[in-house]
Amino acid sequence: MELTGMISCCIDYTRILSTKDNVKKEENYIPRKVKNGEVKFYKLKRLAPPIVAALLALSPISSPQVSSAQTLEIQRGATLFQQSCIGCHDAGGNVIQPGATLFTKDLQRNGVDTEEAIYRVTYYGKGRMPGFGKECKPRGQCTFGARLEDQDIKVLAQFVKSQADQGWPTIQK
Repeated sequence: MELTGMISCCIDYTRILSTKDNVKKEENYIPRKVKNGEVKFYKLKRLAPPIVAALLALSPISSPQVSSAQTLEIQRGATLFQQSCIGCHDAGGNVIQPGATLFTKDLQRNGVDTEEAIYRVTYYGKGRMPGFGKECKPRGQCTFGARLEDQDIKVLAQFVKSQADQGWPTIQK
């Protein structure tokens, strides 16, 4: 089925035969109603590129599939980040120690550029950053706030790494 046939509710208006100089010629047109009830036809060639571009942009071919489980993990990571980290690391920055942001260049420079390293720092703390793990020690290095479960820290580390890889796009608050 042709693209315009699908667009116009499965009625194929695209093939209109015209005779010019007694030679049959097939042209591609799409219908458009005008005020007095007439139907005028416009060439499809003008609309084809934007329609194809829109279909490709929305196609599963052009963007990787993200499962609903992955989407939930990303949302859970964003929620944990907003609850526990955003006070110091809003938009991936660091209001307490500017050289320890969550941007890739700083993570690499500080040796914390893998999910495992981010997990360790989040669990046990490092420098001025407190640890959030249940078994975090020594006590002075750990947060005085709520502790996070191991799985939550893992999800949070995955979220931070993915955001760093993407350049910290805006998080919906």
